Formats: sequence, structure tokens, C-alpha cells
Amino acid sequence: MKTHFNTIIIALAIVISTGFLSRAWVRSHERKSSMNVTGLAARDFVSDLIVWRGSYTTRALTLKETYAELKKDAEAIRLYLISKGLKEQDMIFSAVDISREYERSRDKNDNEKETFVGYALKQNVQIESKEVDKIESISRQVTELIDSGVELYSEAPRYYYTKLAELKIEMLASASKDAKDRAEKIAENAGGSIGDLNYADMGVFQITAPNSTEEYSWGGTLNTTSKRKTASITVKLEFSIN
Repeated sequence: MKTHFNTIIIALAIVISTGFLSRAWVRSHERKSSMNVTGLAARDFVSDLIVWRGSYTTRALTLKETYAELKKDAEAIRLYLISKGLKEQDMIFSAVDISREYERSRDKNDNEKETFVGYALKQNVQIESKEVDKIESISRQVTELIDSGVELYSEAPRYYYTKLAELKIEMLASASKDAKDRAEKIAENAGGSIGDLNYADMGVFQITAPNSTEEYSWGGTLNTTSKRKTASITVKLEFSIN
């Protein structure tokens, strides 16, 4: 009888302890409510650095003659740019690219042959300046050199901004605040409030032309063709809900 009574006591103890352990496990594994929100920040700005490049080519039968013509053109370009108010140290002349040119024809037996007709030398000149408006104007006018016999090809200027690091920090702060404001409003409308920040993730920094249809990319878009630009960034935050 005593043995039977002891068995009942042990069984009850197991049941009670199992119940306590089960409740403790459930409490420790309760899923905490959280909210994910995305904040956005955008800024319009004007480029403060311009890079313009032009190229010119000379052709002649001998290398010596071709190079002499190239030096003559380079000097004409240098003097022209100085006359437009540029400093000589702002000009970067590249190394000379040399190529041999051939003319294809067929002989009396209809066999194709190549005949050497001379050399072609090509050189680039590049201007990098913070005088954006001035260089932009020169890039449009520089074809005036064609009238002096210089075979110059002017590329479209590229525009940059030297304070992107500072701008990015400011925009991250704005995007984070936007995300937090959204979370607080949503929680308030639902009768709750936000708690601790559990997770934060910065989106890709995008720079496009204003009001453009440029597509965003996973690696980030960097527009260099427009002087006026729009920067945008997103921030994803996760808050616990009280």
C-alpha cells in the first residue's frame, strides 16, 4: 500500500514539473512582434567638378612628318585653351597612340593585297576643373579649331560632385528618421508603440539625372552626363513592437 502511494506521489510530481517546464519553454519561445519599415531620402544638387576630353589625329607618310604635324596641332590646342582663360597646368596631354595604315585593293588576279599608306598618330587632351560653366562652354566652342586645320573631336563633358561622402551621411540620417517616423505612425494607429531597433540595412546610393527614367541598379547608378543630379537612398529598419 505504501509502495502504491509513493508511486502516485512520484507520478504527480512528474506531471507538475512537466507542466512548469512546458510553460517555461513556451514563454522562452514566444515570438516577439516586430515591424519592418523603409525610409527614403532624396536630394537635388549641382555638380562641382567637370571633366572634358578631346582627341586629335594627324596622318602622313613618314613617322617624322606625322609627329611634327601632331606637335603643331597640340600647340594650337594649348594656345587656344589658354586664350579661353585656362591655365596650362589644367591641361593633361596623353601619350601618343601610333598606328600604321594600309589600303586594301586587288591585283590583276583578283588577289587581295594591302599597301602601306602612312602613319596615324592620335593624342588626347583632358581638362579637369571646378570651373564647370567655363569648361562646359569651351567644350562646345573648341570645334572652332577645325577652321585652323586641327582635326579635333570633342567628347561630351562628364560631371561629378566632390562632396558625395558628406551628402551620403546627411541622407542616411534623413532616411533613418523617415523610417522611424513611419514606424511610430503605424504603431500609433494600431494602438501600440515601437520598442528597440533590432536591425538596420542601408540600401544602394543612386545618382541620376533629375526627373529621368534611368533604371536603378543593384550596384548603384552614377550619372555623369547631367550637370544637375538627384541622389537617393533607402534605409530598412526593424523595430520591436510594445
